[in-house]
Amino acid sequence: MHGIIELLKHKLENQSVVILGFGREGQASYSLFRRIFPEKKLAVADLDPVIREHSLLLNDPDLITITGADYLDRIGSFDLIVRSPGIPIWKLVSIDTGAGHGRDSGGGRIPIRKITSQTDLFLQAYGDQVIGVTGTKGKSTTSSLIHHLLKAAGEDSILAGNIGNPPFHFIDQITPKTRIVLELSSHQLEYIRKGPHIAIILNLFQEHLDAYADFTSYQNAKINITRFQPPDGILIYNTDDRLVEEWIRPLISTRSVYPFSLVHSCQPGGYKRGDELFFHDGVQEHVLWKIHQERFLRGEHNLKNILAAALVARLCGISREELEDALDTFKGLEHRLEYVGEYKHIHFYNDSIATIPEACMEAIRAVPMVDTLVAGGFDRGIDYAVLATFLCHSSIRNFIFSGQAGKRLGTMMEQEKIQNKKIFYIHRFDDFKEIAFRVTRPGYGCLLSPAAASYDEFNNFEERGKRFRELVRQNG
Repeated sequence: MHGIIELLKHKLENQSVVILGFGREGQASYSLFRRIFPEKKLAVADLDPVIREHSLLLNDPDLITITGADYLDRIGSFDLIVRSPGIPIWKLVSIDTGAGHGRDSGGGRIPIRKITSQTDLFLQAYGDQVIGVTGTKGKSTTSSLIHHLLKAAGEDSILAGNIGNPPFHFIDQITPKTRIVLELSSHQLEYIRKGPHIAIILNLFQEHLDAYADFTSYQNAKINITRFQPPDGILIYNTDDRLVEEWIRPLISTRSVYPFSLVHSCQPGGYKRGDELFFHDGVQEHVLWKIHQERFLRGEHNLKNILAAALVARLCGISREELEDALDTFKGLEHRLEYVGEYKHIHFYNDSIATIPEACMEAIRAVPMVDTLVAGGFDRGIDYAVLATFLCHSSIRNFIFSGQAGKRLGTMMEQEKIQNKKIFYIHRFDDFKEIAFRVTRPGYGCLLSPAAASYDEFNNFEERGKRFRELVRQNG
């Protein structure tokens, strides 16, 4: 606690501060700032006027609330903007600060030095204790698994970040010995000033293209996790991913690196050979884990997640025996290749987290005997060419497509003149149920793996996955 108090006093004491966005992170930032500065003038800015009635803010005489459609246009006069990750950075750096407002008066763009975030401040205070995990897919599973391995071995560990737990919630629990596992999104990594002691980069795929100028900008934000690591930092990365390898290559000589691969040996690093995972510490080879076919985390992509997490565990001093025991007790996360159950002799799987083509293809490879795929949703313009061809050549017989993304994907498949397959287009997500129970063969599987975002009908992928489970179980 002492470290973050000193940091925030130094950063905020003589500055005018606005908290931008009042979701979970914004609320955690406000609570901590007000705790340290009981009488300081603070501002909260959010599109939603309802925040004025939030219980945290009701009785604060030193608070300014900025809401409404023009809320972003009114924050340029503040010295420091503490941005929530849901607000794209480009919306800020293009705002006119207006003449006569603040020390950057005269118009133009809000300077980047004015913008910080909870992640940025937390890493500045606790980065030397942080194990940071990023990647387009697999970061929640890998972060949760690392935390599980540490806790099972008796380590003091907390899990926070993009997984839904703002790190400021945990400051009272942090001691000098606490290992802090942070799941980090591209939005959280934008304009950080310090990276974590241990950084993990899992993969880079097309994602969040609606929030970035281009795919390169998204990748660049992800690489900040290692770009700003301290000199004694450790980088663990997926060398099988071509994009990751290209970004990392210029940085390899400046830090300790442990690449991991499922196709070749890495010395030092982690790799698969036969039915075992290995760790090479730079001197000798150690067996990490014997791969169990009945493991909860199925699929090749999850082997990569397991390998990355196991590398972290060994680098933190966890023994092979402790590692094996902990891996056998990890049960995975909701909405990630989650087995919903068998209903009317059909096996249902919820993979609502799969919002990109690569994740959908991995799910199909991992789930046995898929007869029906439920896919589609909000169309963000992702390239579906490879997925369409993959589906056309798969053994899946039935495709239920929703939303504009599903319509585009189905049209691409139809253009390949598919045979022995049926495509169904639905107007509402709920309509998948009747079709799935009618067309899926007994003993086979129905898989929800959308390859698209959910926010045409839902607030997030969790809501979509929960609705899938509810509808399936109503017919059980």
